[in-house]
Amino acid sequence: MTSINKEAPSKPSRGFLLMALVSVLGLILAGVLLVVFGLALAYPNLPSLDTLTDYRPKMPLRIFSADNVLIGEFGEERRNLVHIKDIPDVMKKAVLAIEDDRFYEHGGVDYWGILRAALHNATGGARQGASTITQQVARNFFLSSEQTLKRKAYEALLAWKIEQNLTKDQILEVYMNQIYLGQRAYGFSSAAQIYFGKNLKDISVAEAAMLAGLPKAPSAYNPVVNPKRARTRQQYILQRMAQLGYITPAQYEAAKNEQLKVKTDSSEFGVHAEYVAEMARQLVYEQFKEETYTRGLNVFTTITKADQDAAYLALRRGVMDYERRHTYRGPEAYVDLPNNKSEADEMIETELAEHPDSDDIVAAMVLSASATKLTAVTASGEEITITGAGLEQGRSWLSDKNPPNKRLRRGAVIRVVQEGKDWLLTQMPEVESAFIAASTEDGSIKAMVGGFDYNRNKFNHVTQAWRQPGSSFKPFIYSASLERGLSPSTMINDAPISFDAGQTGGQAWEPKNYDGKYEGPMSMRRGLTKSKNMISIRILHKIGAKYGQEYATRFGFDAERNPPYLTLALGAGAVTPLQMAGAYSVFANGGYKVTPYLISRVTDANGKVLSQAAPDRAGDEKNRVIDERNAFLMDSMMKDVVRFGTATKALSLKRPDIAGKTGTTNDSIDAWFAGYQPKLVGIAWIGFDQPRNLGNRETGGGLALPIWIGYMQKALKNLPVEERAVPEGVIMADGEYYYAENPPGMGVQSLEGATRGTPAEEKAKDAVKNELF
Repeated sequence: MTSINKEAPSKPSRGFLLMALVSVLGLILAGVLLVVFGLALAYPNLPSLDTLTDYRPKMPLRIFSADNVLIGEFGEERRNLVHIKDIPDVMKKAVLAIEDDRFYEHGGVDYWGILRAALHNATGGARQGASTITQQVARNFFLSSEQTLKRKAYEALLAWKIEQNLTKDQILEVYMNQIYLGQRAYGFSSAAQIYFGKNLKDISVAEAAMLAGLPKAPSAYNPVVNPKRARTRQQYILQRMAQLGYITPAQYEAAKNEQLKVKTDSSEFGVHAEYVAEMARQLVYEQFKEETYTRGLNVFTTITKADQDAAYLALRRGVMDYERRHTYRGPEAYVDLPNNKSEADEMIETELAEHPDSDDIVAAMVLSASATKLTAVTASGEEITITGAGLEQGRSWLSDKNPPNKRLRRGAVIRVVQEGKDWLLTQMPEVESAFIAASTEDGSIKAMVGGFDYNRNKFNHVTQAWRQPGSSFKPFIYSASLERGLSPSTMINDAPISFDAGQTGGQAWEPKNYDGKYEGPMSMRRGLTKSKNMISIRILHKIGAKYGQEYATRFGFDAERNPPYLTLALGAGAVTPLQMAGAYSVFANGGYKVTPYLISRVTDANGKVLSQAAPDRAGDEKNRVIDERNAFLMDSMMKDVVRFGTATKALSLKRPDIAGKTGTTNDSIDAWFAGYQPKLVGIAWIGFDQPRNLGNRETGGGLALPIWIGYMQKALKNLPVEERAVPEGVIMADGEYYYAENPPGMGVQSLEGATRGTPAEEKAKDAVKNELF
């Protein structure tokens, strides 16, 4: 009885529990059916996977040298598409270790991973996610990053759909090319180049682990911006790789202790060719418009790394040599440094950020200064001391008697340069310069430096600076005169000359020689060798300024920029260094006009050639603009400029096959040297952007010629000496060349009564003049 009373209440209790369980299961089943129904309705409405199955990411424009060195990159997304077979195993394993180690096992959604993350998060650990690589691909291509259940459901559905349509390797390939990794880098190939300056196939285990840490938070784990946090994450990834058996214990130990060299300047390329890259970008944009920056175009230029390096260094050296000869202008800025070191360090860092380095010309802040010693600190934190000869350029600024704004003192922002182990005080130049070298056979540009520092002045002086060529224009007037019966032996009087207003069409003109000296009658050859202004003016006066203007257009000069006045004889028109390169090539190659060009070909991302250069070539008679004999005689005369005239410094090259002409404009505003070897032409220019005097003793031979020599020393190193054959129709008599139809005694023998004696008499006269002048 008692036992019956005790058991009676359990029956309804069990029934209630059973009903409750059934109800819960029913609700769960209904919920699952509802979710399945919803997903079934949503699945057909999922976006098409065309962007994945036909993956065509935004690819930047890349500019290369002729020897395949990357010199420039343009586009919002810096990406280098790489196929899965070309991604090194260590990079793949590093990514899988931290992002999705069960990638090759799950079907797009990792349920075990979700359960593991849920348990971890429930126990209060650092929050973990469970998104697979496939889900990340789905999110990056089709969804936002909002944290909602709806978005998560769509993400899972898309992951399943992606897994049904792409192989695992295809999914991983898309992920490793698409993911953003900081510094405008998209994909691991681009990141390897930007952070380490390496091809992806060449990275180490330690570098792979560093890169693999970026996808989670590119700004937080960026080794440039946050090196400590980046290293902490890298070390964790290396541990994961070791735990998963992806690397051996020995590899782990080596990678853990490897000191990584991270590029702090992510825009730095292996060669200074910024003006080249920008010019190429502009040319390509003209053809491809906005597609230029997303289509993955590869532009191959005609420059070579060796030539470009030589030109860049020669130009920088030439400009800084000029700066050393001229007055020190003082510090770039002053700040009042506090005595508190931490406060001072912060102010130094802030101020020097406003004065970026220019290659080897480094900004520094003066910490202390005396008449014999200066201590300064650079932006990198290096403390330097300058003494002795290193202070020479700014010695007058070290006097205590100078006012504070005319003195090198604590808080002054200065420029320094290191030579060997010693530091020297210097300054950023105000003067600008340009250099271009090109093949005389087809006009392909071998080197181009448009200015001293592209980051300070993006104006390309090679292509955009219209400057007076001065005496470097004289050879074109001389060449014209050869077609009017004159010869290198024609006698012309080097004496003062004047023209009244009626002759000039304006005001009276009394030109002078550069040195103010006059040597009387001399041959046309000697007139060019000595760069005598009176000789050039008399030649142009003889043949006519209009003819001289028209003749110069054969070489590529603009008639409207070189008006038909007698001042044309002194180069008072306007030309660019680019034009001069094409023009002097005519003398070098025997009379053919070749147009300087920069781009040899453009290909798409797959290497298909989209455009190919078809340059005009020397040797093709349709490109001939002057008689071969004319080019030969001009070459002969300009070789004398190097041997005996204003360009004798070039004899240091020890080559008999070089020729050229110096150029110094009125008031020494522009300085030029235009010269060549039969296969290579080079043009150097120096001047101020706002034209002003370079210095009373500054000339083309002293300023521009050393730049030309500095380049040619390296560029001509392996080129054999070429001996120019005497063309048919040219004869030699008494040591001088003549057109066969104008032998001695024929043609124009002298101008304005200048008489010509026998060769022996002329030689004796020259000896007397040399004694006198």
